[in-house]
Amino acid sequence: MISVKQLQKTFNTGKPNEVIALSDINLEIGAGEYVVIVGSNGSGKSTLLNLIAGSILASKGTISIDSNDVTKLAEYDRSKWIARIFQNPLLGTAADLSIIDNFRLAALRTKSKGLTIGKTEQFKNTVRERIATLDMGLENKLEQPIGTLSGGQRQALTLLMSVMDDCQILLLDEPTAALDPRSADNVLRIADDLIKKFKLTAILVTHNLRDAAAYGTRIIQMHEGTVLKDISGTEKDTLKQNQLFEWFA
Repeated sequence: MISVKQLQKTFNTGKPNEVIALSDINLEIGAGEYVVIVGSNGSGKSTLLNLIAGSILASKGTISIDSNDVTKLAEYDRSKWIARIFQNPLLGTAADLSIIDNFRLAALRTKSKGLTIGKTEQFKNTVRERIATLDMGLENKLEQPIGTLSGGQRQALTLLMSVMDDCQILLLDEPTAALDPRSADNVLRIADDLIKKFKLTAILVTHNLRDAAAYGTRIIQMHEGTVLKDISGTEKDTLKQNQLFEWFA
């Protein structure tokens, strides 16, 4: 599904403050894999996610999605495959629009936008049913501006919106960093359920080692722009939180 070959990213090339953020990364992520990426600050994990998303472009190397070379494609051109959940809940929604309007825009993410909003009763019922699964009582507040909701509520709705249109890859960029522990647990549970239900290929970047141990089918540790560890299968399933702590000792 995702193929990364000899990927490099250098910031401020040729200047005194030049930084090599990624160095010759080679990575194959199969369809349906749920990869968790951990690493200290500056290890390159967010840079890798940004390169896959297309929000920044590689200095060298290639990125392929579903056998399509996307290395030079802009972020919006990759949206036919990718949905992304950001660290800041404010970034995933249009604050001044209602919940239903946000969902309608999400449903049109990869489609041509016309002059009609298309909020039919059938669409409203579909959104209402999906939101009801969150058990947050928001299914009867579709006309409420989404900006009036808490961060946890917005992040949960953003996850639902990510699968309103065709999506094969879900990128989770520290999606719980700005949330309280209860909301964080809820958001990761929702994400896990959606990944399984829609058979998504997913990448979660996190600093939370408890979550890294609990979620995903594969875990990658990055260090100074390189892949230090890559564990999957039974080894990942049996990995304990205290073992992860030892990686950073």
